[in-house]
Amino acid sequence: MVKVTMYSTPWCGFCQSAERLLQRKGVTDLEKINVDDDPGLRQTMMQRSGRRTVPQIFIGERHLGGFDDIAALDRAGQLDALLQG
Repeated sequence: MVKVTMYSTPWCGFCQSAERLLQRKGVTDLEKINVDDDPGLRQTMMQRSGRRTVPQIFIGERHLGGFDDIAALDRAGQLDALLQG
């Protein structure tokens, strides 16, 4: 399984939902980057994703988007293959 990176904040409900979905999919290598207290990390997230909101989820270097995006990929049966690399 490939490495998953998620930019998030501790109080974000969508971030928590995304983490639960990824855990259900068997993701064990999840790097959570808290952008709440570090403007530099938020800037990096915005440069990588082109978006300002959290969560922003990457599989390897591929940007998948936020919770709604990965949930849609899961419903379409595409998320498992992406997680397998």
